[in-house]
Amino acid sequence: VAFLSKSMKNEPLRLNSIVIRTRDVASDYPPAPAEGRRRLGECNRERHTTPPLERLGPVRSAPLRFLLLSAVPVPVSPFTGLEALLGAPPLLPAQTLQHWMLALVLHGLLISLAQRFPLLTRAGWVHAGVLGTLLWGALGWRGWLAVVGYLALGSLVTRLGFRQKQRRGLAEARGGRRGPENVWGSAATGAVLALLTTLPGAPVPLLLLGFGASFAAKLADTCGSEIGKRWGRHTVLITSLRPVPAGTEGAISLEGTGASLVCSAVMVLVLKLLGLLGTAPALLLALWVGVLATMLESWIGATLQGRVAWLTNELVNGIQTLLAALIAMGLACGAVALGLTA
Repeated sequence: VAFLSKSMKNEPLRLNSIVIRTRDVASDYPPAPAEGRRRLGECNRERHTTPPLERLGPVRSAPLRFLLLSAVPVPVSPFTGLEALLGAPPLLPAQTLQHWMLALVLHGLLISLAQRFPLLTRAGWVHAGVLGTLLWGALGWRGWLAVVGYLALGSLVTRLGFRQKQRRGLAEARGGRRGPENVWGSAATGAVLALLTTLPGAPVPLLLLGFGASFAAKLADTCGSEIGKRWGRHTVLITSLRPVPAGTEGAISLEGTGASLVCSAVMVLVLKLLGLLGTAPALLLALWVGVLATMLESWIGATLQGRVAWLTNELVNGIQTLLAALIAMGLACGAVALGLTA
C-alpha cells in the first residue's frame, strides 16, 4: 500500500508495466450526511464487512490479487538445502553425442593397452572399459579417475602379503586378478548413480554423495578383508564374537577394522581432491557410512551368505555398496529435513 501525495492524485503510477491510477480513498467513503441518517458506527461496520479488494477498486484489485496469490506458501522440495549441506556440485560435462563417442574411443584405446597389467582378467578388462565409458560420459574425468584410484588402491592392498595368504589358502583366486563379476559387484551402484546425474533436475550433490559412499565402503571392505586375513591376530565372528579362523565369512578383527577406517578415509580424500565431495559433512558422512556398510557386509556374510545358495560374494558386495549409498543419501535428506544445514 502506497500513500501518495496530493500532487500525484491524478497521475498514473507505472510498476512493472502495470498502470495503477491513484484514487482518493476518502472519496470511496464519503462522510455521513448532515441529516444524521448514517451514524459513524454504521459507516465503520460497512467498511469492515466490505472485501478489501473491492474497497481498492477494479484498477487496483488485479495487481494486488496477483501479489496475494504469489505470496501463497509453495511446498519446499526436499532437495532445496542439499547444496548448503553438501556443497555445490562440480561442473559436469555436457551430454552430447561427441562427448560419449570420445569416451568410447578413449576407453577402447586404454583397455587395449592396459590388458598387459595383471589386475583384471581379459573379460574383466572389457567390462572395465564399459564401466569407464559410462563414468567418463556421465561424470567426466573426475568420476573416471575416482574409480581408477579405487581399482589401483584395491589391487595394491590385495597384493600385500599375497604369498603368505596363498600358502594359507586365503588369497584371491586367479592370482588376485578380478573378473567381470568383481567389476560390477564393486561398481554397479556407483555407475547407476553416475548415470542418474545426467537426468534433468537431478539432485547432483546427493547422487555424488551416494557415489562416493559406495566406493568408500567397497575400498574399506577390501582393505579390512585383506589386512585382516594377513595380519589379524584375533579374529571373531561379528554376530557372536566367537573366535573363528581368519578368512571366515563374517569374521572381523581389530587390525582389519582399523584398515577399513583408514582406507575409507583415503577414498574420501581422493573424492575430495577430485572435487566430487566438497563440504565437511559430506566427507564425514561418506567416511563413516563406508565403515558402517563394511560392518553390515560382515553381518550379511555371517548370517545369510552361508545359508542362501545364490548369495555369492560379488552379490553381497553389490548389496554393501547399495546400502552405503542409500544410508548416506538418507542421512543427508534427513539432516536437510530437520534443518541441520547450518
